[in-house]
Amino acid sequence: MNNISVFDVIGPIMIGPSSSHTAGALKIALLAGKMIKEEIVSVKFILYGSFAETYRGHGTDRALLAGIMGFNTDDFRIKDSYSIADKKNLLYFFEVNKTNMEVHPNTVDIIITNETGKVVTVRGISLGGGNISIRNINGVDISLSGNYNTIVVKQIDTPGVAAHITKVLSLNKINIAFMSIYREVKGENAYTIIEADDEVTQDIVTHLEKNSFIESAILLEV
Repeated sequence: MNNISVFDVIGPIMIGPSSSHTAGALKIALLAGKMIKEEIVSVKFILYGSFAETYRGHGTDRALLAGIMGFNTDDFRIKDSYSIADKKNLLYFFEVNKTNMEVHPNTVDIIITNETGKVVTVRGISLGGGNISIRNINGVDISLSGNYNTIVVKQIDTPGVAAHITKVLSLNKINIAFMSIYREVKGENAYTIIEADDEVTQDIVTHLEKNSFIESAILLEV
């Protein structure tokens, strides 16, 4: 019997040796890529634990690259993600970190730079079965599952912002499944994560951004 690569059997349902290392990794990168609005010009992936040990053999590297370019888990282009990234002139780097043993074994830090020089950092973990959790954005610890239509709001931590967000969503009849506010220092940068049961339109996101204390609102559709 001839040997076959994992990417010979990754198809529409992304069959592979480990959903944690393929579907989960891709989903983390897909969400990370959506958190920056302008075109991405470079990305660095820092891999920990089992990701660091087996990322080439399990196709984690190809999955991460595919996700950052916006491919879904059933996209046949996943196996060609290196060559596609090269054609797009996307700079990509993989770094292995085997010294930090305190993180979840399927952890990746993604450092994204866009065409204007803006940098966004995202930490995600793959929980198995294609389930993931985003745990940090730009140094602020959060929790985001990616299982709902989600709005990520970056704001100044000041009174009235949360009320503005809930008012806009209420006026548009959006039912909130989960809503959490995360910050590191009082009065400085904070993130509000809203996971909604209903479809959220870009018009709603634009309305949220009309508040002067909101720097950005980004829609992550499932």
